[in-house]
Amino acid sequence: MSIFRASRWLPGGHSQTLYSPLFRSELSLARERERMTLRDGDFLDLDWYGRRDDDTPCVVLLHGLTGSSSSRYILGQQQALALKGWQSVAVNWRGCSGEPNRLARGYHSGVSEDLAEVVEMLSMRRPAQPLAAVGYSLGGNVLLKYLGEQGSATPLQAAAAVSVPFRLDHSAERIRHGMSKIYQSRFLRDLRHYMADKRQRFAIHGVPDEYARLLALGSLKRITTLWEFDERVTAPLHGFSSAADYYQRCSSLYFLSSISVPTLIIQAQDDPFLYLESAPHPQSLPPQVAFEFHRQGGHVGFIEGTPWSPGYYLERRLPAWLASTLAITEQRASCA
Repeated sequence: MSIFRASRWLPGGHSQTLYSPLFRSELSLARERERMTLRDGDFLDLDWYGRRDDDTPCVVLLHGLTGSSSSRYILGQQQALALKGWQSVAVNWRGCSGEPNRLARGYHSGVSEDLAEVVEMLSMRRPAQPLAAVGYSLGGNVLLKYLGEQGSATPLQAAAAVSVPFRLDHSAERIRHGMSKIYQSRFLRDLRHYMADKRQRFAIHGVPDEYARLLALGSLKRITTLWEFDERVTAPLHGFSSAADYYQRCSSLYFLSSISVPTLIIQAQDDPFLYLESAPHPQSLPPQVAFEFHRQGGHVGFIEGTPWSPGYYLERRLPAWLASTLAITEQRASCA
């Protein structure tokens, strides 16, 4: 395990979680946007940064719930990867790039089919290019689910997941209690806005079938928990019979044993979104999966350093781990 010492001036999981979104300076990267059309006619917006050639490793970055490619942890990681001379592509899940997507369905914690299309497209475009992926929170759950489903068939050569909600039912319960309710309120506010924008788009542009699917959901104003949102919105829009069915079929914990790609998981014991018992036992993981379970770090926090010079462990640790892992993979391939 790499050494991480949480900043003393950010004690507790909440301060670690909130520092970056509230106080970290905004990063401005000159990125190139690409719109990818999915097989069902919808689209994903991909934001590229860094060198783009066959020899340079490419890292796919996956954001969390109500985030986007402009989330500070995504921008910071893209900057860190570029300093290594690598390229990265930040995926905006459906409807998260600033423009509503074309279908009533959106994204959720189990949209591994969308990730599969992205990875397939990238690997077909540059077959010889080393390819890796990093997922945060919801994006981490999607990534681990995808890796378990694909096994050795995935073109990814390395992966990392941060602050993963291994049991979606546990996370939906955990976020209902204590100070974690603050995050739930913010998520629900953003999700309502996400759905309202989509309804308005469909009404204006005349998409009757998709608009009817959204109207059938009824008013979302009285939804007070993420579980209710998943029961009334996520499940019916994405082919699940209920929130419980969605949680059971999409929780990444049930896919970990099938992962065959070198994978790093980084979690914090003081994560305000997770219960300790939701995390997998290290001995239950396959040998390809390395698990860092730090005592502190919050949710996608992991801030180190001083108030005058804060450091971001994830932007130090992940590029270094990916570099060493891809190097080992390349050596084994050359010896085969």
